[in-house]
Formats: sequence, structure tokens, C-alpha cells
Amino acid sequence: MDNTPPEFWETLGLMYRLHPWHGLDLGDYFPDKMNVYIEIVPADGMKFELDKISGILKIDRPQRYSNHCPAPYGFAPRTLCGPRVASFCMSRSGREGIIGDNDPLDVCVLCESNINHGNVLLRARPVGGLRMLDGNESDDKIIAVLDGDLAYSHVNDIEDLPTMLVDRLRHYFLTYKEIPGKKTPKTEITDVYGRDEAVEIIERSRADYDTVYGEVRQHHDRVIAQARKRMGKD
Repeated sequence: MDNTPPEFWETLGLMYRLHPWHGLDLGDYFPDKMNVYIEIVPADGMKFELDKISGILKIDRPQRYSNHCPAPYGFAPRTLCGPRVASFCMSRSGREGIIGDNDPLDVCVLCESNINHGNVLLRARPVGGLRMLDGNESDDKIIAVLDGDLAYSHVNDIEDLPTMLVDRLRHYFLTYKEIPGKKTPKTEITDVYGRDEAVEIIERSRADYDTVYGEVRQHHDRVIAQARKRMGKD
């Protein structure tokens, strides 16, 4: 019999912060809706990025040039751009030799109201994406809209968005890594795709994640389930 006092588990629940990449998931309503962890927002003069080991949001670098991210930007929890994502990119783009960038799947979330800072979790609806290549790496950018945002309540697919808004997103991702004086672009967007392909890529990235981090996810889930049980939350 376990004689651990209930106060221990209550304290653990207060101290134990879920890792934004490994500890969260896409949510129960995927593919209609999904959880997204936001790292940076348009007002940020710094580029923030999740430290993958600690789960703490860190400063990656100051924003070097005039471009600022046009929408809250982060990633889908428990996803990884690996071989399955790269294979899909090659099949759709006709390119060869593409590999995944081994990062969580990037997500841009469109919304009417301001989100003032990153390090927040939100629920969004995937509506499409940009098939982007960074050198020979697949670096898809999923486009989503904030769930419950009335200004985007009519948007179910990327075709429902104004063309100029999609062009603005394309311009940002085509130029945000450019260095003045360099003639060769670092990134390339081969095409824009709709909701069905976005969902397919998210599913593939989830499978890529499970291949690499499946044991981490299972262990994490067991610890959380045990803590919740001891605290009487389930």
C-alpha cells in the first residue's frame, strides 16, 4: 500500500509544468481544432523559441531586420517534421532529396484581437498551409485561425482568406531569413495548400513524433495520470 500523503501529489501538481512540446497534445477535437503553443507574436522585437530540453521559452536572437511575424506563431505539440513529412513534400513538390527539419510543426494563427505575448496555449482551426523549403529541408507552415474569433468564423479553408493576407504570409516567410547583399534566397515556397493537405501533414508529423519520442510521450502520460489519480482529479 502506498502511504505517500496526498499533500505530496497536490504539491507535485502545482510544481510540475507540462512541457509544451512533449507534455501537451493536439487536443480531443483534432482535426477540426488543435492546440497550438505560441512562441512569438507580431509585436516582439526578439525571436523567441522553445528550449527543447527544459521547455522554457528562450531568446533565440533579436529580430535583425524590419520584418516582423504578421501573426502569432508557434508549433503543434507532439509533432515532428521527419521522414513522413519530407516524403509528402517530395510527392507534392516533385523535388528529390528533401529531409525533415526535425523540429515541431510550425503554425501561424490568424486572429483579430491582439495576443500580447508568447508562451501561451490556444486552440485553433487548421485551414491550410505553405509548403516551404529551407535549403533541402521541409519546413511547412500550417495556417490556422483562432477558434472562436468572430472575424474568422467563416474561414474553413485557405481559399476563404483574402489573397493579400496569404501573400503577406508568403512574403514574410520568403524574406525573414534573408541577409542584405545575399543574392540567393534561403527559403522557397513551392505552393499553397488547403485544409485537407494541412491535416495530412499534421497527421504525418504526429506519426514522425511517435517514432522518435513515443516512449517519452508514454512515460509522461503515465506520470501525469498517476498524479491526477492520487490527487483525486480522475
